[in-house]
Amino acid sequence: MKVKNINGTSSNLCKCGSWLEHWKNFSNQSLPSYCPEKNCLNKPEVGAHVQKDSSTDSSWYIIPLCKTHNGKKGETIEVSDSIALVSANVSKTCGK
Repeated sequence: MKVKNINGTSSNLCKCGSWLEHWKNFSNQSLPSYCPEKNCLNKPEVGAHVQKDSSTDSSWYIIPLCKTHNGKKGETIEVSDSIALVSANVSKTCGK
């Protein structure tokens, strides 16, 4: 699956303490051993804000990424299809 990092989201907050914790709380998955970017062997360190690439879905999602891939703002990256996309809309998750 291809996703695109979203620019300017670092000031967005949620009640989980961090966006990585947010992903852990709502993904129903264990944190992967490696960054889900297709060819990366780094550990996932942050919960990254992404959008699906080439989609009519403009929603924001959280996925775990390493800091290197999270730093590629606006770039499309290919991630594992098995990684859960968790809504970044806190009114649907931790803000209920």
